[in-house]
This record gives sequence, structure tokens and C-alpha cells, in this order.
Amino acid sequence: RPLHPLWRVVSARLDLCMEPVTFTVPSHTPYLLIGGGTASFAAARSIRARDPNAKVLIVTDEPDLPYMRPPLSKELWFSDDPSVTDTLRFKQWNGKERSIYFQPASFYISPEELDSAENGGVAVLTGKKVVHMDVRGNKVKLDDETEISYDKCLIATGGVPRNLQVIERAGDEVMKRTTLFRKIEDFKALDKVSRNIQSVTIIGGGFLGSELACALGRRSNESDLEVIQMFPEKGNMGKVLPEYLSNWTTAKVKREGVKVIAEALVKSVTCKDDKLEIQLKDGRLVKTDHIVAAVGLEPNVDLAKSAGLEVDSDFGGYRVNAELQARSNIWVAGDAACFYDIRLGRRRVEHHDHAVVSGRLAGENMTGANKPYWHQSMFWSDLGPDVGYEAIGIVDSSLPTVGVFAKATAKDTPKAATEESGTGIRSESETEDTAVSPVASSLPAPVVQQNKDDYGKGVIFYLRDKVVVGIILWNVFNRMPIARKIIKDGEEHADLNEVAKLFNIHED
Repeated sequence: RPLHPLWRVVSARLDLCMEPVTFTVPSHTPYLLIGGGTASFAAARSIRARDPNAKVLIVTDEPDLPYMRPPLSKELWFSDDPSVTDTLRFKQWNGKERSIYFQPASFYISPEELDSAENGGVAVLTGKKVVHMDVRGNKVKLDDETEISYDKCLIATGGVPRNLQVIERAGDEVMKRTTLFRKIEDFKALDKVSRNIQSVTIIGGGFLGSELACALGRRSNESDLEVIQMFPEKGNMGKVLPEYLSNWTTAKVKREGVKVIAEALVKSVTCKDDKLEIQLKDGRLVKTDHIVAAVGLEPNVDLAKSAGLEVDSDFGGYRVNAELQARSNIWVAGDAACFYDIRLGRRRVEHHDHAVVSGRLAGENMTGANKPYWHQSMFWSDLGPDVGYEAIGIVDSSLPTVGVFAKATAKDTPKAATEESGTGIRSESETEDTAVSPVASSLPAPVVQQNKDDYGKGVIFYLRDKVVVGIILWNVFNRMPIARKIIKDGEEHADLNEVAKLFNIHED
């Protein structure tokens, strides 16, 4: 209901006193999106593209409007701007500046305007959490007891960072000095902490841990900050990269000024003499001021019980069909969706581009498209502006791999690639492309190198039953549609050297 004029005045006065404005929440919305991340924003845009007058309400428990997470562990750390934690603007590797927010506040309409908006729009209700779903009644309850009914609902609740049990059990002093990295506030907090301590230890050797290690390592060159990274695997990205490439990556991280401790299993963490002491199971002891735990993500399935939705016992996340539907009128996208991929089987994927692709598809299907998930999403990881890779499909170091490498040139870096494509968030430019029939290079077949130390650029194929199910493009950029087509075709290849020619890695 519209506010009484007197209350409008009071509300305005409160606003001047810097008090939060209280929104009149619409009691009904045609499209309700739970979660304010990438998948939710992609769905909102997709819904509005197919239904231009659609009224879309996003409910998020974060205080921020929808934003992209990758720069929080990548470009923002390399900014020269001392106020970057306030502006949240960053220079992409190609030098162009942008904000981490998908759209400015002016793009959205306020929640109380949604009901009466003639042409519809997207409204965001920040700082509110959906705590209960009544699926049969098509309505949800918020943490302040407000109820909102909907016609179609998307669950895009993402995930929460995992912690190590030994840290959780270690008590408040240790927890106070531990960062679980996920949100804007975590970036701001870690940035501040890292400027006021002598030593930081990152636990985790995956994407996030390795990116943050490189970012903080680069900073340590300008200050006296000691940066330590520890993980149970033999090398960085050990669960993803074949061993020889994992070793190469570890050497790269060390060159950034990081002290890497491999095969490290944490036994206990204690606070002693104003330092954290990390005791490893093999007897090694590491002293540090602050811990960043980057040990994976737990999909947020808090609504499963009240909604009567199935959680996948193998992969976690809400189980949905190939159209990302969990039940009538309910779809799930992003990190929280365990979906059926018609090419690669049941999966759950935790990457920005998957959030874009699945959010967009869910939005289309909420407006009646009935399309299955077939577009393989990609992901990328940059260890600074000089080394990066893009990957697609199932990339798991336990699978057999074949790597084909060539000598890199100055053009074969994330920085050069984004200069050429004009985008820093690489997935935005590439998800629209489709490869029809890639033309092979006529150059002689490249050679598989697995013993040389120079992995300048190359293609790594991951095989399951002799079929390529995953591909990593190592310092090879803007070729993702070709990789996508190879996986989509699902054929056995007698000679992957021939397939590697499709990527033209020997052309300057």
C-alpha cells in the first residue's frame, strides 16, 4: 500500500538522519528471485528480454546491489587507486575501468514502485533473507515475517565458504583472525588487515586460494608482508591441473613472493603470544598473524526443508532437471543448482560464467522457453595479468590428460587477450559466440611436451572413456567456442595433436 503523506515526511526526515529507509514490500510479485548474485541478475535480464513489461523482485540478504565476484580475488588487488575499497572500480587487464556492480542504482526501481510500474522493472530488496517457502501456496516468508507471493520463483542462493573444522573448534581468538572470502565486505576486511599485519597464511590451493596468494604476493613486494600458502595437494591447482602443470603453477606463485607449503594437512590452530600457530600433521609449525581459509564452497540449501526440495547427496545443491526446474514454478540456477547436463550428466558448477549461463536459461524457462541446459559454461583463472587459463567441461586431474604446448609470445597473456576482445570479464564476450566449423591450421602438428619446463601456451584435453570431456586453454584466449564444439560433438579422437591444430596455437 502507498505510504500516508505524513509518513512520507517522517520517512524523508529519517533518511536525512542517515537512518535506513524502510521499504513497503510488495505483497505479490510475478517473478521472485531469491539471492542477489550473478545468476539472479542474469535471470532478471533474461526475463525482461522475453517479457519486456515483467515485474521482477530480487531479494538478497547482502546489503549490496547485484555485483560480480571474480574481481574480488583478481583485478581489485592490482589497482593503483588507494580508494578502491570504497569505489569498487577497477582497471581490467586491458586498461579499461569498470565497476564490480552489474548496473548502477538508477537501473533498478524501488520495491514500493514495483506494483504500480506500468512498464515493469527490476527491484532489489537488500538486507532481507527468505527463511521459509510455501510451495503449494506459491509464497515465501522473510526474516522479518513479511510474506510475498509469486507466480514464478528462482532460487539462486549461491553458497557459503567452507571452513576447516580445526579452525571452527579453535575458539573466538582464532576465528577473529580468520577470513572466509566471498563477499565485498570480505575483500574490504582482508585489504585492511593485510596492510596492518606482518604475515598472512592462505589455506587452500584451488582457484581462490591461488589467486589471492598471487594478489597478496604482489603486494608483499611493496611492503614487508609475509605471504604463505598451504594446501594438502602436491602443487597449486592440484585437483584440476595435471601434475607437471600444477608444479609449473606453484613455481609461478613462488615467483610472486609467496612461500608455498605443499602436502600440508592442518592438525590444529592456536593463538599464542599474539600469533596464530598452525600445527601440521607432519610436525611442521607455521606462525602467522591472519588466516584466509579458501577451502571450497558449501551450496546454500537452507530452503530445501520448508520447500520440500531434493538435495543431491553426491554433489550437494538442489536437484533440478535439464531445464533447471526443481518443482512447478520453481527453478534453481548458479552454485546452488545440481543440474542434469544432457552432454556430461549430473553436475554442480561453481563459476561466474555458469552463473551467467544458468541464470539466463532459468529466466528464459520462467517465461516459457522450455529449453534444456546444453551450452557448456566456461571458467577462467588468472594468476595476475601475465598467466591465465580458460576451461570448459569436466577438468579433474584424476582423469587421463593429453597436453599440447607451443612457445608463447607477448600476445599470449590475459592482459593482451582482454585488450584484443575489449572485455575484462571474459565470459561476457564469449558466451554469445558459437563455433560452426573451426578451420584447422596448416602448420605441422605440434608436439606433446610434458618434460620441458616452458609451458608457454597450450591445450590440455581431459578424457573419459577416450572421449574429450574437458579442455583447458593455457594462455590461449578467445578460442572457447571451438572447445565447446569439441565437447558437444562427444566423438572419440584418434590423434589429439590433430584436434589441437584447431586452436591455431602455433600461429603468432
